[in-house]
Amino acid sequence: MVEFARFVEALCVVAAVLHVTSILVVGLRARFPRRLSHVPAEAPGVSVVRPVCGLENRIEATLRSTFQLTYPHYEVIFCVASERDPIVPLVKSLIAEHPNVRASLLVGDDHFSVNPKLNNCVKGWEAASYGWIAMADSNVLMPRDYIEQLLSRTDAETAIASAPPVGSDPDGLWAELECAFLNTYQARWQLAADAVGLGFAHGKNMLWRRDVLESAGGIRALAAEPAEDAAGTKIVRARGLKVHLVPQPFPQPLGHRKLGEVWRRQLRWARLRRSSFKGFFLPEILSGGFLPLLGVSFLAADGLLPVTAALAGIAAWYAAECLLALALRWPLSWRAPLLAVLRDFMLPCLWTAAVCGNEFVWRGTAMSIGKPAEPDSTLQLAEE
Repeated sequence: MVEFARFVEALCVVAAVLHVTSILVVGLRARFPRRLSHVPAEAPGVSVVRPVCGLENRIEATLRSTFQLTYPHYEVIFCVASERDPIVPLVKSLIAEHPNVRASLLVGDDHFSVNPKLNNCVKGWEAASYGWIAMADSNVLMPRDYIEQLLSRTDAETAIASAPPVGSDPDGLWAELECAFLNTYQARWQLAADAVGLGFAHGKNMLWRRDVLESAGGIRALAAEPAEDAAGTKIVRARGLKVHLVPQPFPQPLGHRKLGEVWRRQLRWARLRRSSFKGFFLPEILSGGFLPLLGVSFLAADGLLPVTAALAGIAAWYAAECLLALALRWPLSWRAPLLAVLRDFMLPCLWTAAVCGNEFVWRGTAMSIGKPAEPDSTLQLAEE
């Protein structure tokens, strides 16, 4: 029993050190980012490809932000699968409203992969004019220096500059829970991994060196994996190149969420990670605060740690997360610590569910890893 108690104690100490270190690294990188202080007149042109589908939360604001970028040389290519999609009139209106920005809307669906977004994007990639291509989801709210921030993370060894999403504008309890997943947990660990050279592309925002992907077979090569970001990461690493993340991710306005929507989204991502990066997915069962909470509770129940010290340690764990959110101006309410605890108790359940199945739901369409999605003749409102 003594040996087990020492093991639990060591586990709690290691977990606390990693937890605090990741928070410090991410916080300091975001507070002191490397930016392009000046964009030269000969700055490379950038094509921004934005797939759209349905009327999402704050969709007008997110799409309008595409036309308000400060970068001098860029074009915007919106892609939609069907002319009947309800988003089409809004996109056409925004294009007409901003004649100073080179923008177009391409319609059509090339069904060559299990990934509906990739099927929608292929026409935009092939129509792009420039050597740098940013693929950005429609629900990303772009800051005015969006392209500059992505380019600041590129160098001769970098083929993709990317950014995970951080939830913003949550409406209600479950949207705040999604912030607990997206922000101080997932974005934090992805940014911390990037700091030690393990950058993974995220499909929300990917700025590609076009020549690298073209040398691998073009955008259709991303169909090698169920998720285009996983395929892109593998392609880049196979060529001895790197993926880098921006230090301060871009916001995704969440609006109202239901608990089922949060669960399905997290389960989809977990099963895709399991499929594409098993070696990195398996240790996820050790992440979060679930095991440290159990460990501290065991030590306190066994009389090896004062109850007050155990409670103080738990409070400090979640206070550190809240301080990170506060420092980076991510959403933070009085419920954040409680929702972070709920998230940590959900993580082992998500991990187990990810291991035990292949099915997931994407934009209202039931899919399975390793099986092609059936074309859907009806339009689906976006939920992701």
